Amino acid sequence: MSLEEDALLLAKVELFANVAPRRLKLLALASSRVLFAAGQDLCVEGDEGYEAFILVSGEADVKIRTPSGVATVARLKRNDIVGEMAILRDMPRTATVTAVSDVSTLRIGKQDFLNLLKEFPEVTVEVMRSLAERLARTTSELANLRSAAKA
Repeated sequence: MSLEEDALLLAKVELFANVAPRRLKLLALASSRVLFAAGQDLCVEGDEGYEAFILVSGEADVKIRTPSGVATVARLKRNDIVGEMAILRDMPRTATVTAVSDVSTLRIGKQDFLNLLKEFPEVTVEVMRSLAERLARTTSELANLRSAAKA
């Protein structure tokens, strides 16, 4: 894919939806393509996070360890991003992500992502907005689950 196509792909990712196209081209320029075969892990819970991946094609399951075993908590598809939390928090990965089918990704390295945030404060604001929206959705889902469990 071309630089323009990669920038268009980044624009479809919720985290980058309101970022200026010229900024996305810089991020696309710093990214690389990585392919994962079905059954291969994109990232492993507990590992250090040095990159994020955007799914270009294919699907992947997000799994976490629980006291009763491994639980699948989400299925990722085209334009979803995984790994950004480990980059932003400087903490180990919170889940294992496994390709369900062959998966093509756009890999964004930690330093490239952080450099973009440092150079362009407006990108940082958009990322914060997106993460705040995700947190609000997750909080709402958790409240609904707790209400259902009490019923």
